[in-house]
Amino acid sequence: MNVLSLFDGMSCGRIALNLADIQVNKYYASELDKYAIKVTQANWPETIQLGDVTKWREWDIDWSSIDLLIGGSPCQGFSFAGKQLAFDDPRSKLFFVYVDILNHIKSVNPKVKFMLENVKMKKEFLNVISETLGAEPVFINSALVSAQNRQRYYWANWDFEQPEDRRVTWGTVREHGVNEFYYTEKAMQWMARHSQRKDKNLDVWSDEEKAQMVEASHYKNYSSQRFFGVCDLPTDRSAVASMRGRRINPDTLSRDDYNKEIKPEQYIEFKYDGKSNCLSTVGKDNVVVPFTLPNRIPLDLFFFRYITPIECERLQTVPDNYTSHVSNTQRYKMLGNGWTVDVIAHIFRAINETHTL
Repeated sequence: MNVLSLFDGMSCGRIALNLADIQVNKYYASELDKYAIKVTQANWPETIQLGDVTKWREWDIDWSSIDLLIGGSPCQGFSFAGKQLAFDDPRSKLFFVYVDILNHIKSVNPKVKFMLENVKMKKEFLNVISETLGAEPVFINSALVSAQNRQRYYWANWDFEQPEDRRVTWGTVREHGVNEFYYTEKAMQWMARHSQRKDKNLDVWSDEEKAQMVEASHYKNYSSQRFFGVCDLPTDRSAVASMRGRRINPDTLSRDDYNKEIKPEQYIEFKYDGKSNCLSTVGKDNVVVPFTLPNRIPLDLFFFRYITPIECERLQTVPDNYTSHVSNTQRYKMLGNGWTVDVIAHIFRAINETHTL
């Protein structure tokens, strides 16, 4: 197939085509972000970069040879998280550039296939896109194939259904022993103030849950969009400790073991003399903890960090370190703007199942 990808980003579509076992002859990409282009060319050096999508009439390509047109036109104008300017937003107006290109290809190749992705939006905006494309969308939550909730609409001129639920959770994709990406004291203080102002709790995912949707704003060390943490343990330091049931007076923050009105809770207590506690038949009398903290800390209050670039890649079902050619800031941005690759691959597989080009 010869493929034209508009608003290509870091070429998630190219990864998906590969996963769908669709042989690509030429892959044309229209993208302006230099960092996304750098990632694309590092992974797919044969990609033909075309530049600004609004200058498509200047492109030197054989339009009749294009078998598949794909793209996810900028969504900021449609998103419920934005001002919902819809087609008055200059970014979301680029949808009509996609349509112009599609119609031009159809005029020389009526059999061309197309696929468009966009965010969950108001029905009135949805209807405009569907009527213009002449296709009804399929609504898919990436949670079916990945560890994140990511709700998107997909339009195509071939039939495809919802993917099967793979039951992937946060515990499947998270990294252990990261030793970095920890929230600073300043960040924790900011989040504490934000929590009080907005009556919002820091979200910590268990291994059995789905993660928050990956967003471009995740490059920020802390923000109202990144109001979550990962409870993680550094592995570069170690200490001997014991796990003890203690009654801690909430007013004095000191032990009050004889006060039966205080519910006992499990605490980690550290030793600093380099000796272990006395060996006993109780396993929790000696535990090795991978870092040293003040003498007493609740068992569920270790260190909090934010998600790593590799975890973002896994949430988007992108290969590990696919984006490692640029800074972490740029990795977060492009992953947040990208596609869940396994959803796109599922859609592409239906081309071979139901159609012959």
